[in-house]
Amino acid sequence: MTGPILKVQGLKTYFDVTKGLFAPKQIVKAVDDVSFEVDHNETFGLVGESGCGKSTLGRTIVKLYEPHDGKIEFEGKDIADIKGKDLKDYHKDVQMIFQDPYASLDPRMTVGEIIKEPMVIHRIFQSDKEREDRVVELLKIVGLKPDHIRRYPAEFSGGQRQRIGIARALAVDPKFIVCDEPISALDVSIQAQVINLLKSIQKELGLSYLFIAHDLSMVKHISDKIGVMYLGSIMEVGPSNDVYHRPLHPYTTALLSAIPIPDPDIAKKKSRIVLEGEIPSPIDSPIGCPFCTRCQKATERCKQEKPKPIKVGERIVSCFLYEK
Repeated sequence: MTGPILKVQGLKTYFDVTKGLFAPKQIVKAVDDVSFEVDHNETFGLVGESGCGKSTLGRTIVKLYEPHDGKIEFEGKDIADIKGKDLKDYHKDVQMIFQDPYASLDPRMTVGEIIKEPMVIHRIFQSDKEREDRVVELLKIVGLKPDHIRRYPAEFSGGQRQRIGIARALAVDPKFIVCDEPISALDVSIQAQVINLLKSIQKELGLSYLFIAHDLSMVKHISDKIGVMYLGSIMEVGPSNDVYHRPLHPYTTALLSAIPIPDPDIAKKKSRIVLEGEIPSPIDSPIGCPFCTRCQKATERCKQEKPKPIKVGERIVSCFLYEK
């Protein structure tokens, strides 16, 4: 199929956090004018600091949050305002793997019931026997045993619970999965296993992912393209290797400088960029570039005017440094 599977244009998700009837209005701009594309069978990695709006963006795409403005096109159809049966059909095609494997599974339901529930909602298979056979098949795909079907979430480790969450997302044969920091709550040794599992499932089933994470090195390992987010805005988008090895935006450069290097000799020679200055509030974000209060290369223009996305080769960067 030609064209991107997901196209986000000028997406805005705002929250009214005003306290009190007569208090001044306060709006959190969690996602502020974000645009990017995800191709078929591709992984788009989204990185940034905590609170920058990554998870809100993912939940808006899945329609857990309603967008304030902008377009979300899935397979060429704008889904920003869909409701009813169209929304139900969209949720079959677009699933989510949640960050916390402990909170995202109902402790009162068995593994079999958890994975079967989406099939029941979307009326996949006619009989309970067919659904149970599919559950057993999914458990094998994610590396769990068939006899786990009768157990409860409390009987599993964090890594195993996340595998159950992955199986639940696969239960309705989706085309696109939003992975909302699926490895951040797991031990480092388990993180690699989950990443490799997601990659093998993608190769086998032809899925597309939006992979949200803090760790740029981990995102680089799984992603085809990377988007760097700061204070609700996308700073830089480009092919994974280019962004990781040759960053353009000052914020991307600072993020990469903070990645630990296992070799102490090389680590001693590496200079880390320590960001200084005030961290803005999403309620009272800067008029100009969102990063201007912490950027070492900021000018007066950066404080007064928000840079528009500029195409530099295969990349898009929001910074005045790259204006011709």
